[in-house]
Amino acid sequence: MKALLFAPLVLSGVVAFSASPTARITIDIDDVIDQIDPRIYGVFMEPIGFNRPEMKFNTLYGPLYAPDAEDADENGWRTGMLDAARELQFTNMRWPGGNFLGSYDWRDGVGPKAERPKRMELAWGVVEPNLVGTDEWVQLNALLGTENVVAINMGTGSIDDARYWVEYCNAPTGTYWADKRAEYGHPEPFGIKYWCLGNEVDGEGWIIGYKNAEDYVKFARVVSRAMKRSSPGTELSFVANGSSNYQDTLAWIDWNWTVIKGTHDIADFISLHRYWDNSDDYYTFIGERAVDLQEKIDITVGQIKAVSTTVKEPPLYISFDEWAPPFRGGHWSTLALAQFFNAFIRNADYIKMANYTLLTSILARDPETDATYKTPTFYAFKAYSTRNHGDALRTSVVCDTFGVDDYYTAIPYLDVTSVHNRKSGEVFINVVNRHQDEAIATAIRSVVGTFAPTARVSSITTDDTDNRPYTYADRDTYRPTATEIPTDNDTITYRFPAHSFTQIIVKVDRD
Repeated sequence: MKALLFAPLVLSGVVAFSASPTARITIDIDDVIDQIDPRIYGVFMEPIGFNRPEMKFNTLYGPLYAPDAEDADENGWRTGMLDAARELQFTNMRWPGGNFLGSYDWRDGVGPKAERPKRMELAWGVVEPNLVGTDEWVQLNALLGTENVVAINMGTGSIDDARYWVEYCNAPTGTYWADKRAEYGHPEPFGIKYWCLGNEVDGEGWIIGYKNAEDYVKFARVVSRAMKRSSPGTELSFVANGSSNYQDTLAWIDWNWTVIKGTHDIADFISLHRYWDNSDDYYTFIGERAVDLQEKIDITVGQIKAVSTTVKEPPLYISFDEWAPPFRGGHWSTLALAQFFNAFIRNADYIKMANYTLLTSILARDPETDATYKTPTFYAFKAYSTRNHGDALRTSVVCDTFGVDDYYTAIPYLDVTSVHNRKSGEVFINVVNRHQDEAIATAIRSVVGTFAPTARVSSITTDDTDNRPYTYADRDTYRPTATEIPTDNDTITYRFPAHSFTQIIVKVDRD
């Protein structure tokens, strides 16, 4: 495998003064879409078990929770994974599922671990030991400094299951389940605010106890009322279950329309899930998938607007509470991750929460040694989660385009977002050059004020145009480096490398 290049490519990155830019990016720090909600930098965690001849593995037990591991802390959590998660500065964690929820009884995961029952886990077909339950999930969030986002079982679960779980988490002592929490070592309520009303409940064929939209809405309304009454002192915020059953039909749209109409007065969010579909064709992968993602957002936002403007109430927001590029991918997956975040930023007025799948996939794992390591996907995530805070700006882009088929046409080669941090005065310009073979010379102009004399630039790219998986052997080549480039008053001229993710950081001084 050819070495991946994470240096900013000083020689090929900065356009020679004699070159003429072929693309234009225009930034106006006063043209604000909305504040970026820090909750978009969340993560999702679920115990997904595999018990196949070719793979025996669990995403939770072993990679994250392993009391016998050399790097385990006193609670059994692997410190290498915790340190990596802290580096990404996640803001919240959604747990415990996922499809796992469909047959999950939270009561199996509380109390002394030696007394917890082992159960057949019906989503993934393995035995669930219940060694990580509510208390452990809350502990993990405390260790990471993240907020709990709890998803309840809306498949086989009942109203009592949900309300008693809230009572266990949020009620002061003096009731049965609150007293049990105290007995198990936690006298003070956890005070969990965010609750997901199920997971992919429309998933006929893969969700135990799936429902149609009308039945889901009826159940969600009753369950949410019982949960609220079980949470004295902590106001609850609900995520209604949007459809993820995208099968080139209108079914997912019908489901979401019914759910938005039926839950707009009880929920604050509707969930969307999106996993970037793989493809062997570069432009299908890099272009069509990005347009499809935006289409899903546009359709859902349109439905939300239709309801909120009719009933004259604040809109539901969107929670992308499961999303990810292809697992075990190479450089293409890094570009997909950057385009996910660009979509979230571009739609900052409606996307207010997101959860990356999974916590234990932030590090790659070497199949030979079981060692973990950071990939460019990790560093791309970090570039967004640690820097892109503040105002999402409307960003004008003029560049060449490409098409994939008769429908997906005129896709811009440059996918661009920009973010203004008012406190620091910095602007973060996030650019994916989708062109597989050509660098794109670009003039970046600030409408308001001038750029500081220099800008910092880092770029994630590779001299390969294929999608070879990242490897443990090449791990030392993956860490990005930074350089500085000159600016020219209100203009930056830069040449974005082919198939790359680049972030430019520069202060803007008002005139």
